[in-house]
Amino acid sequence: MTTGSAAADLIVLFAAAFGAATILPFQSEIVFGAMQAEGAVALWLVVVVASVGNTLGSVVNYLMGLWAERFRDRRWFPATPAQLDRAQRWYARWGVWSLLLSWAPFADALTVAAGVMRTPWWLFLALVSVAKTGRYLILAGLLSGVLPGPEETPVAPVQAAPSEAAPARIAPD
Repeated sequence: MTTGSAAADLIVLFAAAFGAATILPFQSEIVFGAMQAEGAVALWLVVVVASVGNTLGSVVNYLMGLWAERFRDRRWFPATPAQLDRAQRWYARWGVWSLLLSWAPFADALTVAAGVMRTPWWLFLALVSVAKTGRYLILAGLLSGVLPGPEETPVAPVQAAPSEAAPARIAPD
């Protein structure tokens, strides 16, 4: 994934991570993995740039949700004002923690919903930053071998339980 410049590689990573957090069909893991394997840029910087880009992409989703909520009184809006008020109360109590899943590919809708539901900015940013940074830290650990992948997990050999062993033969008297 070498562009010939570490700065250019970091810009490509930032753009891929940013796009992956929006509704655009981007994948940042390939760029992240290529940069980690290449080793031309310090791993901590790769994690920081990917995390910041991915978090800022989610901020765009949040802002889209804030914008869309302005149309709540329109006839075509998918929920009545009463339904939206009830959903906002539920989300404020329970749903905000779903932002810790914002690292997952399907979770772009959660970050839009956070804007619609008027999640406090500081709480949104804190939860999404933790989730996005955690994602790239785990990815870095898996790719570097610090964390075992599924095929590397040691499996103990299966031994028959004593009750499953063949019965002992008793010699006749």
